[in-house]
Amino acid sequence: MRNFETNVQLLKYRVLKEVAARAYEGNLMESYYEIPKIISPGPKAKLRCCIYKERAIAQERIRLAMGGDRRNPNVIEVIPIACDECPVERYQVSESCRGCISQRCIKNCPKDAISKTKNGKVVIDHELCIECGRCAKVCPYGAITEHVRPCERSCKVGAIAMNEEKKAEINIDKCIACGACVSACPFGAVMDKSFMVDAINMIKNSRGGENYRTVAIVAPALASQFDDCSLGQVITAIRNLGFDYVVEAAMGADMVADKECEELVEKGFLTSSCCPAFVSYIQKQMPELEEHISHNLSPMAEIGRYVKINAEMPVKTIFIGPCTAKKAEQQKPTVDLWIDCVLTFEELQAMIDAREIDMPSLDETTLVDASPWGRIFGRSGGLTEAVLEAVKEKGLDFAVKAEVCSGIEECKTALLRAKVGKLDKNFIEGMACVGGCVGGACSLTHEAKSRVKVDQYGKNAENKEIKTAIDKYQVKV
Repeated sequence: MRNFETNVQLLKYRVLKEVAARAYEGNLMESYYEIPKIISPGPKAKLRCCIYKERAIAQERIRLAMGGDRRNPNVIEVIPIACDECPVERYQVSESCRGCISQRCIKNCPKDAISKTKNGKVVIDHELCIECGRCAKVCPYGAITEHVRPCERSCKVGAIAMNEEKKAEINIDKCIACGACVSACPFGAVMDKSFMVDAINMIKNSRGGENYRTVAIVAPALASQFDDCSLGQVITAIRNLGFDYVVEAAMGADMVADKECEELVEKGFLTSSCCPAFVSYIQKQMPELEEHISHNLSPMAEIGRYVKINAEMPVKTIFIGPCTAKKAEQQKPTVDLWIDCVLTFEELQAMIDAREIDMPSLDETTLVDASPWGRIFGRSGGLTEAVLEAVKEKGLDFAVKAEVCSGIEECKTALLRAKVGKLDKNFIEGMACVGGCVGGACSLTHEAKSRVKVDQYGKNAENKEIKTAIDKYQVKV
């Protein structure tokens, strides 16, 4: 079993693996109440106050691993019972308080929530405190500290707040499904819904390709995820899960770059459409810029569309990548025609191990379709480089001046400047995750060398031009 970056990721993997194994065996519902006992065998609790709470939380993880609440369109959910270890009060007085006579904190509190104790130090009445933070700002010793929950701090769009019960709550009107909170929560109380069971059922119901073919569309960031085996062995492992074919999302990226450069020339200013969290951010936070979003599908949807239109028989397409926002994108009417399900790298690992597939021992299956430019979409700046290459190959008389944004904070800055006419650029490449797709919330690893691995994956491409790759590509389904 691989080494995981955190024990939260390991716990999530264990649940996913148990669910995947039983989904493949066809006895998932019968095992629904047995899995928590496997995750937390007892008799003593290892992670929580008691074995009963551990198992109750495990049960909630299983529910989300099976798709969660289908009535809730958001792909990120909070497990309330697991959200109880963070500090409840946002502002607290530390031992640094000297009981000074200036009393700035007391005088600046609008609700008289701060008072002095008998020993001269101050105390906050949290029943009165409105968490405005004025006391912390004026304290000369910095003795009043702010405790921001990791999920809140990680959410750069303000979609997470504490409800009346002091549990994390997601505002679906603000959430862009980037998954930053999923990675940030140190107790795993925020989790993305898994549609892994749906994917397994699609594979099983195809009856070995008799009813329809199942096609795995793999994101280029896959090249950065596995150190103990080659990418070709990973592709073979995916085939061994029951997929009939594996295609590169990078080929869809080539198609997008080819179209997007022409749209940019035609319109004069464009924001990218490849990252669904970035697109969602514009739509929810800056709708006045929505008209500038590229009308092209994302690489995932573009290659899914190509495969389904050109296949000789019915096809189910399942995307595999590092992104939680792709799960939300799949639900859009413009995308669900072309993509039937989305899996993450975490779910892929769980499925491979559930089937006891030993990847290092496998033969290699080589993917040779996409160009280097489509493959480097997996990291920040890759999309811009591909658009520049497409403009060059087409001989278009247009100077691309791009703003490459790594992470939603950089995206916000660029969009605000564009909104007020202060951005001296004509193309914004927006990636909600820092580093691009290699920094996705559901990546197995977030190493610095991930970018290098994606670049090497690009260099290994046989088709060196975007046009050549597109012209040679033929659907093999």
